[in-house]
Amino acid sequence: MKIGYEAKRIFHNATGLGNYSRDLVTILSNFYPENNYLLYNPQTTKKQLYKPKNPVQERLPGSSINRFFNNFWRRKNVTKDLQRDNLDIFHGLSGEIPIGLNNTKIKSVVTIHDLIFLRYPEFYSFLDKIIYKRKFQHAVKAADSIIAVSEQTKKDIIDFLEADASKIEVIYQGCQKEYKISYSPAAINDVIKKYKLPKNYLLNVGTVESRKNILAAVKAIKDLDTHLVIVGSLTSYAEKIRTYIKKEGLENKVFFLHGLSTYELAALYQGAEIFIYPSLFEGFGIPIIEALYSKTPVITTNYGCFPEAGGPDSIYVDPTNISEISEAIRSLLNDPAKRKLISEKSFNYAQRFNDENIASQIVSLYNDLLK
Repeated sequence: MKIGYEAKRIFHNATGLGNYSRDLVTILSNFYPENNYLLYNPQTTKKQLYKPKNPVQERLPGSSINRFFNNFWRRKNVTKDLQRDNLDIFHGLSGEIPIGLNNTKIKSVVTIHDLIFLRYPEFYSFLDKIIYKRKFQHAVKAADSIIAVSEQTKKDIIDFLEADASKIEVIYQGCQKEYKISYSPAAINDVIKKYKLPKNYLLNVGTVESRKNILAAVKAIKDLDTHLVIVGSLTSYAEKIRTYIKKEGLENKVFFLHGLSTYELAALYQGAEIFIYPSLFEGFGIPIIEALYSKTPVITTNYGCFPEAGGPDSIYVDPTNISEISEAIRSLLNDPAKRKLISEKSFNYAQRFNDENIASQIVSLYNDLLK
């Protein structure tokens, strides 16, 4: 097969959708090297996040006009390039399909990660909501097949976009290989010392924004003998957290970090006593999978996609109930044997998200489209 991918985030996004896209292309090319994988990148970048190697190739806009109007090329004019390259399948990795693709012989797939902008519109600007809705509506209508990254996302696609349920297949996401490596206590301690962290800590990972609700965890540890390390890009919501920290005198209990390497973050996962993730809503929750592979017990939200990601042995709480979160943390901190048991069972559960399973499901979907 010759398969093309919308590759803006592969080359330009260092986190989130970029990680998903790079990981997917990598595992497909590793497990199914007989296929050709073409990455349609709207423009070159100085910082190289991904270096294609056979059977993966990069495709850039060919004409000076398309290079100048690269966003228009990505949204529409790229369709001509896809036809010229004789693609069998085009896969939009982040909710988009080029305009006009459905009028060609090329089969199309789109991955939709979440519809948070429709479920929680208060977190988005008016213009962003209009743009996202238009793109996603076009994608679910035009694509031959839709991949939802969770059952929750599938339900949202049907409910909010009125998509044909028969076109939707749930294929979970995995995580990067660094989280699947076991690091020595010395290596973990080196990272802890580098960032001047305490040895006993809870970990939270993700953009520090109101939807992630990490202030709830800060409040939950106020009277507990532990610390909280928050890793992620800061938004204005972080100031609300800092105000609370200062008011309650928690400066020595809560630590903010960002800009870590993947290896350093993986080491912090493995060094944490608990991974705490009281997010209000996610499309899936990859940090939970990273924690499961790190053999770190998870406390997370008791609805939506979170039980799908965390499995039957993680601890689930009402993310708005501070006392419930605090008691869940206290219970695990006071019971090392329970933490160990949860970690081992959850690690076994995480194997359903391994690379081979994901690659097999994706290629099976591609093959079905071409039958």
